[in-house]
Amino acid sequence: MLSVLYTEEENLFREEVKAFAEREIAPHADEIERTAEYPREVLRRVGQAGYMGALISEEYGGTGKGMVWETIIAEEISAVSPVVDVSRGVTSVYFAPPVFKFGSDALKEKYLTPIVRAEKIGAIGITEPDVGSDTAGMKTQAVKDGDEYVITGEKRFITNGSQADYILVFAITDPSVKARKGMSAFVVETSWPGFSVVEDHELMGMRGARVSHLKFDGVRVPASHMVGEENRGFAVLMDELDTERTSLAAGAVGYSRAAFEIAIKHSVERTQFGREIRAFEGISFKIAEMATKLDAARLMTLQAARRIDMGLPATRQGAAAKLFATDAAQEITYEALQVTGGDGYTKQNRTEQLARDARLMTIGGGTAEIMKYIIQREIYKDRGY
Repeated sequence: MLSVLYTEEENLFREEVKAFAEREIAPHADEIERTAEYPREVLRRVGQAGYMGALISEEYGGTGKGMVWETIIAEEISAVSPVVDVSRGVTSVYFAPPVFKFGSDALKEKYLTPIVRAEKIGAIGITEPDVGSDTAGMKTQAVKDGDEYVITGEKRFITNGSQADYILVFAITDPSVKARKGMSAFVVETSWPGFSVVEDHELMGMRGARVSHLKFDGVRVPASHMVGEENRGFAVLMDELDTERTSLAAGAVGYSRAAFEIAIKHSVERTQFGREIRAFEGISFKIAEMATKLDAARLMTLQAARRIDMGLPATRQGAAAKLFATDAAQEITYEALQVTGGDGYTKQNRTEQLARDARLMTIGGGTAEIMKYIIQREIYKDRGY
């Protein structure tokens, strides 16, 4: 099927990334899960291999291959280690592209190359203690003071937050208008005075990830570090979310596929009543349903990615891909756990880990409920209502 969906070059690239993931990431995956250590060294290897810059031009160390290539990377790395891909994606898909698209030449020159090489870690600061899906309710403020802005506020549930060298922070620069018309974006270095990590949250899954509560207590940021125009940060945010959600959907396809393959293998190795359990429709029909959902999730993800690469609007398609792929991931990983039975519920089998990891992504990057809101909004908008 892949040879039909993808070009020959894309298929060859997939095999390359898959081989890299098995060789360079898989040997560390169990240890990351066991110790919950942040995979910084593994990320460096990913960067050295050139898999952090699909959305960044060659001028700044990337490949510029585009969103389809990014989804291939996300799927193949997630199939081996979901947490490595989430940590990679926040740096290379959330932080870097907005700087590349909207930042000044000086910002791009200074920050993109070390990010693409994974010499530095990036994050994006949107969510706050009182603000999640309602980004227009943002409270963090950036007040102009000469040639600087002074940022004060808190950000919560920020992936890579405590590990990041750079954070793309969204803050209100004009509180006299609605947040959507008074929001700006800034590149902030975490070494600057006033930045602190309140805590890293302990998570149900994605062990090894760092999801943090951050504080900005009068952080002074040069005005030149603004990404895009003043009070136009909401447009930067909306542009970023399309690529973010498409990449998250691809990751969901990856760890769904991993669980699916475990279930297939178990169904032919496990025998009951003198037969392989795949002979029972209670098992084989689960495999059929899992395969169908997996194929559909990949198709929807590919559609969104192709539209992004063609410069077409992809807000609805990206939201739909994320909604379907992450919902399907929960169903597939839990069905894989059911197929593997008692073995699947033990730490010796990856299915319990994959089921926990999958649960996050109907929340992170925009909840499933918000995805539905966006989809229906875009449907009516397309028809002039």
